[in-house]
This record gives sequence, structure tokens and C-alpha cells, in this order.
Amino acid sequence: VLPGERVYLDENALAEGRDYCDVRSASESPSHELLAYTIDHTGDEKYRLRVLNASTGEEVDHDAELECDGSVIWGADDSSLYYVEMDEQQRPHKVYRRRLGSSRRDGEKNELIYHDPDETHYVSIHKSSDRRYLFVDTSSMETGEVHYLDLSDPDARLKCVASRRTKVLYEVEHREGSWLITTNASDDPPSANMKLVISPAEEECADRWTAMTDERGRVLFDGGNDRALDDVSAFRGHAVATGREGGIPRIWVVSFSDDDDESEPNRVTRFRRLDFEEEAYDVGLGPNYEYDASHVILSYDSVITPLQSLAVPLDDRDDPTELRRVLKSKIVPGYDKSLYGCERAAVPSRDGATRIPVTLIYRKDVMERHSLAEEGAAAASVPVHLYGYGSYGCPVEADFSSTRLPLLDRGIVYALAHVRGGGEFGRPWYEEPSGAKYLCKENTFRDFVDAGRWLVCDRKLADPDRLSCEGRSAGGLLVGASVNQCPELFRAAILGVPFVDVVATMIDASIPLTAGEWEEWGNPNEERYYDYMMGYSPVNNVRKGAAYPSMLLTGGLHDPRVQYWEPTKFAAELRYNSNNYNNNNNGDGGRDGEKSGARPVCVKMEMSAGHFSASDRYKYLKELAFDYAFLLDQMGLVGEEEYDRE
Repeated sequence: VLPGERVYLDENALAEGRDYCDVRSASESPSHELLAYTIDHTGDEKYRLRVLNASTGEEVDHDAELECDGSVIWGADDSSLYYVEMDEQQRPHKVYRRRLGSSRRDGEKNELIYHDPDETHYVSIHKSSDRRYLFVDTSSMETGEVHYLDLSDPDARLKCVASRRTKVLYEVEHREGSWLITTNASDDPPSANMKLVISPAEEECADRWTAMTDERGRVLFDGGNDRALDDVSAFRGHAVATGREGGIPRIWVVSFSDDDDESEPNRVTRFRRLDFEEEAYDVGLGPNYEYDASHVILSYDSVITPLQSLAVPLDDRDDPTELRRVLKSKIVPGYDKSLYGCERAAVPSRDGATRIPVTLIYRKDVMERHSLAEEGAAAASVPVHLYGYGSYGCPVEADFSSTRLPLLDRGIVYALAHVRGGGEFGRPWYEEPSGAKYLCKENTFRDFVDAGRWLVCDRKLADPDRLSCEGRSAGGLLVGASVNQCPELFRAAILGVPFVDVVATMIDASIPLTAGEWEEWGNPNEERYYDYMMGYSPVNNVRKGAAYPSMLLTGGLHDPRVQYWEPTKFAAELRYNSNNYNNNNNGDGGRDGEKSGARPVCVKMEMSAGHFSASDRYKYLKELAFDYAFLLDQMGLVGEEEYDRE
């Protein structure tokens, strides 16, 4: 604790004597006298709500029977807070207001204010930036609806911004009497990406949504393919939009009129994009708690630049980079940025029309030796580790990870495959017909394999005995389907909590979180989806007699997202069907004279964690070290000394 600092909540003390401890939310009340937090001690993502006196640390409110999804929002004052309850399938579905300081019994303190019975919709809550409204968002993968509660009015009731329409998504922010709305609403079909529209802050106002334009009447975000809008945050005189352009995260600042004319408080006077020097990077909004702020706080990093918190002036007309202040930089002991390099390539997909971005991170001396080596010589090959995800429209960002350094310093080139199914180029990179969802999901796996082949055949960095791969959760599906498609391409694979028993899981709505996923993968209770999903589900497509890479599959006993039996079933199928453990082929079970069993299929089950591995940072590092030890051993790099960082 630094001089002048004070500890309000000590997570280490909360974790004392526990195998697992995760604090999801910790929120001060409007008066700063109370602190509400939610905590999970098993990893099953069922959270308990507690309220403390911030000055004394004394617990002032707790209901032992209350379970929630982990989010908690204070009302207009210290007398009430809001939380979300989950159903038996762990779908957030009800919003409650809890009255504090009441003499009523615990159960009677909770007032239900919203319930969505639709099993495909997930409910969440947040406050507007000006703290006036509580928003209740209920959405599926493809359809959304937002309700609002005026916290300044004690008699207010929950109202709907716009009733749900199939395949129309929208999110809402409030600024100076208007809703700022991101939406794909359009004439049939919905727009490719999200638009930015504005309307009066009224209920059922969809017919009054109009596109937000700049001072010249140009639409800021029209939903086209070139510029993808993700979110918008409001400030007193500005709004800050986040999204993507050219496959890179972007930030835009919208400046509004500061005239006294109250009839047009949201008239745009300037619209600009913030630019950064590096070719590929990750940038997003940091913690911005002040509505009247003159600066916006951004989080910035790249694959070779550790995380920085930047303060960027909102009012600056020219935005020279020298006016941006670095508030804090992550300290990485022993790290010398000058020793590392990166490059971004566009890899042709087998469809002939798509270019898959691949980001390479490496030590410069490793790449220099590779470049100088005689072409075709064994020395020209270097070990490469290929990572991917490719689902839910979630991009793999070109961000910094200190835990990559042990691999880089042992001569491994780390490659990020930005495959379809993610959101690198906005929603078209994710949605049908050219993305990777529903009946075009296999584009994700083809892109990953094509990226691997490019590393071997075109870029000539690795050969199949020096190429490994990794993915986690839906990324584990990616790796499982890819090694089934092309097992000879990889030497080793790590699948973290992998979603690999696709059909058996998705066909059973009693399994937590399943029904809501039907708008991602399809519902296999319908024949066309069943047939398609059976064609790529890793458990169902292990190639009999094929020599697979060495594989490590990990799971968590309390995981509600990917049940523990999925990695174990896949491991059993691999051991039975692949040639890794089959001694019927005169002892030749692998490539280049390897004996059967030389490429193991290992399962590591964490008995006291869930989907997100260990909550203890030191235990997490031990688990990561286990993964890396497996990888280095199977890649023949055990005993390799780290390159000098000086």
C-alpha cells in the first residue's frame, strides 16, 4: 500500500483458506460510504452479494440465499442497488432492486423489476455515463431490446426504448436529453455493421431514430463494410466511439456544440479519428468515471509495447501526439522492446477471395538468423506457435502479453491468426454468408489451416515438425477441428477448456448456456444444422489411423461453459482412433520413424476451478508453466537456453 492509499477490500484476505476466489464487481455507493461486491468461491460463476461499510469494513448487508451473475449497480443513492439473477441453466434472466437499511427480512428486500422468459436472451444491466439512467439490456446473438429506469425519479417505472424486432440489435447511451444508439436496424436485410443514430430520450422511439451526421451533413457511421462501430460513450461535450477500420481497433471523438442553444445540444461540430504510430495495436477505452471530463482515458498496447494508460484531450483540434500523456505504463521486469519485432501479413484463403491477417511476434535475432540461413537448409526452419479463436465476433487483438516472452526467448515465433468468426473486420467477418457462423462455420477452421500452411509452404518459417498450435474454449474447437482436418500439419497442440463435443452439447438445452448458443452455431435439433455440425464436431471426426500431433487438453471440474467431459471424451476418441497409441502398424505410429506413443494425448483437469482457470495469479502462472513445459518438451526444445534479454 502506497502512502495515502487505503485498502477497502483485500481479495487476498477473502481468498484465505480457499482453493478459488474471484471478485467480479466492486462498486462504491454514490456517497462513497458503502462498498458492494460480488464473489465466487468455486469457479461455477454463481456469485454472492455483500455490502460493507467502507470506513470500518463491517458487513452491513448479505443474504446467504442470494445468487447473482456477478454484476451490481447502485441506484441514485445508498438505499438501493440492482443485481441480475440467473435461472437453472445459468442464463441471466431477472433484474432485482434490493432495498438496504430496511427492517424487512432478506428475501423481502428484493423487488423484481424485470424478467425475460425467452431462453435465448441474456439480461444485463449498466448505468448511463451521466448516471441518470439504469439500462436493462436483454439480447440474444441476433436480437436486442433495451429498457431504462430514470434513477432521478423515485416513482419511475421501467420503460422500453424500442420493442424487439427479429435480427435487430441495438445498444443505448444517454446524452443531454437524447439517446445515442448503435444499431444494425435497416431496411431488410440489416446493415452489415452498426450505425450510430440519435433520437429523443423517450420510450418506443424507433420511428424517430435518425442518422448522426457531422458538421457537413455526412453520416458518421452508416453501417457499411469499411467502418465498424462497436460502442459509444457520452461526455458532457463529446462522445467517444470505439470500433474497427482496416482490421485494427479505432477510436473516434465526436465534438458537440457548446452553444447555449438548448434546442440542439447534440449538434456535431467535429468528428475525428485518433491515430497511433504502430502498424498493428490494441486500443480501447480505459476507466472514465467523470462525465465532465476534458480528457478521455485510453488503454493502449501492441504485441511489443506493454500496456499504457493514455490521457487524450477531447477538445484538441489537431490532436498532436505530444499532448497525449502517458499516465501509467505496465512495468515488465527485464523487458527490452528493442530486442523484439513484429509483422502483419495477409494470407490468402483457399476460397481465393479472402485475405487472413496473421501477426508474427519474434525476437529480431531469431528472424535475422532465419533470413540469413541458406534457403532449404534445415537451419532455416524455426519453431512457430500458432494461436487462434474465431467465434462470437470476438477478435484476437494484437496486444502485449508478458507470458509470451518465455517462448519468444527460446527462439519460438508466436503467430496470431485473425481468422473469420472473429470481429477483426466487423460483423461481415463473423456473419453469414462470407463470415464463419451457422452453416459457414467451417471457414474458421479452413482459415486456421491455411494460415498454418502459409507459415510452412509460403513464408517458410516452420516445417510441420516445428509448428504447434493453441486455442481456448471456442478456440479449442478451432484447434480440434483443424487438427482433424490436417493432423500432419502440426507437431503439438494445446486445447484449453475446449468446446469439442459440439452436437451432444448443443442438442441438450438442459446444459447451462446451451439454448442461447443456438444463434451462434445453429440448433442441431434441426436436421440441416445437425448434419452440418456433425461434419466438423471434433469428437465425431477423429481420423482413424492418422498420426496426430501431441495434444494437451485441459478442463475445469466446475466449468459451466464447457463441461469437464468434453476434453475427456475427445482425448478418449483420439487415443482409440489415432495412430498415436496404435501399435498395429509394426510400431510405426508417427512421422519420421517415431514410435507409437511418442505423441501423447494428455488430459489435465483442474479440480477447483471453472472456465477461467485458477483465480490465484501464482497458481495461474504455474498452470501456464505446465502448458509451456508440455509444448517445449514435445517441440524438442527442452534444455534450450533462453536468449539473453540484455
